[in-house]
Amino acid sequence: MSRKQHHFKGAEVSCCVKYFLFGFNIIFWLLGAAFLAIGLWAWAEKGVLSNISSITDLGGFDPVWLFIVVGGVMFILGFAGCIGALRENTFLLKFFSVFLGLIFFLELTAGILAFVFKDWIKDQLNFFINNNVKAYRDDIDLQNLIDFAQEYWSCCGAHGPNDWNMNIYFNCTDLNPSREKCGVPFSCCVKDPAEDVLNTQCGYDVRLQGELDQQRYIYTKGCVGQFEKWLQDNLIIVAGIFVGIALLQIFGICLAQNLVSDIRAVKVWLKLKSLFTIEHRTPEK
Repeated sequence: MSRKQHHFKGAEVSCCVKYFLFGFNIIFWLLGAAFLAIGLWAWAEKGVLSNISSITDLGGFDPVWLFIVVGGVMFILGFAGCIGALRENTFLLKFFSVFLGLIFFLELTAGILAFVFKDWIKDQLNFFINNNVKAYRDDIDLQNLIDFAQEYWSCCGAHGPNDWNMNIYFNCTDLNPSREKCGVPFSCCVKDPAEDVLNTQCGYDVRLQGELDQQRYIYTKGCVGQFEKWLQDNLIIVAGIFVGIALLQIFGICLAQNLVSDIRAVKVWLKLKSLFTIEHRTPEK
């Protein structure tokens, strides 16, 4: 009897997809490691690492959390995608795809909810800013973040300078012994182009004056309103950034799934090849 000859086209993993995904993720891995290192260094400088319980002591938002959380997510995703692509590990590649897909879904959900519940989001933003105004002097990183926001958006407080009454150092109560009483932080001050040296005392006693007089020295608009105005003026740019991030995530998921399919195809082909090799070696009876 003549034996039928079986020919199979060998399946293979696309080197282009494999190493593009590897390069794509090693950048995120390194960036994530850098963000984590900065966050941990900042906590070490503030003594948080030697006293972990102090994490909950801050009444406001600690900006270091951004570096820790974002860096941690990027590091985990980068590791899974990088090693998964290099070692052709389907478990790590699936983990990468699912994790990235989950993040994309959460971002999409948050965007839809923010659009539908605009007023609730605005109330939460007011609450967030007011809480951080109260904790302004409690953490140097939070202080720098508030100063940056007030200078960048030319604003003062959530709704205006009087929001600083909520801070124990700036309130106008008779029991307040602080020199900053009835004042505002220097970041609320209107900058004088002629001044070369920053005057950090420019906000002292400024809220004792009338509103018209205040406008000569400090910003009187609230940061919530200024942020909304900035968002409307830069809506196309902001939307473009979010769309770009979403496309990168979808692209990463597609690459990972494509590589998983290639790896599976190669495994199936190798099994079929071994089966037919055994069949060809079996002597005819």
